[in-house]
Amino acid sequence: MTKVPNVKLSDGKEMPIIGLGTWKSKPGEVLNAVKVAIDVGYRHIDCALAYQNENEVECHPYLNQNKLIEFCKSHNIAVTAYSPLGSPDRPWVKPDEPSVLADPRIKEIAEKRNKSPAQILLRFNVQRGVIVIPKSVTEERIRNNFEIFDFELTPEEMDLINSFTENYRYCHLNWLKKDPNFPFNIEY
Repeated sequence: MTKVPNVKLSDGKEMPIIGLGTWKSKPGEVLNAVKVAIDVGYRHIDCALAYQNENEVECHPYLNQNKLIEFCKSHNIAVTAYSPLGSPDRPWVKPDEPSVLADPRIKEIAEKRNKSPAQILLRFNVQRGVIVIPKSVTEERIRNNFEIFDFELTPEEMDLINSFTENYRYCHLNWLKKDPNFPFNIEY
């Protein structure tokens, strides 16, 4: 079984750096997905009710959250990335939106390393010490998403990916803009 690195939390406890996301999964699909994930080796299953929890942020190369991650690290706060693959199956996706999974720079690295673009995106955040929770109910994708610990991106590849300037938020939550706790009105 693959040895998964842990992230140390501020209370000294640890949690796996990769978990299975369950957002938008149909109830009948979640049970099987969790069984597959446990068989593969996942020990972190994210199933927060409506994601009204703390310490999760959208994070991928098109929204790298560098400033927020550095702030959190300086205060001993672990960062968990939701939508680390750009949430391609979100209900409000538009055909003309950019796709981080289809980015030619990501695809070139993936081809060079014989990995999928998803594996490159996940490895990018994991290598930065960011916890990732890619959502899937497909056995093959659950397995592939977990196969990111047998390689490392080079410093040049990390710098390239980290230099993306799209600053694109896929999960904008525009329907919550009038909420006094709307999170995207602050600089992070």
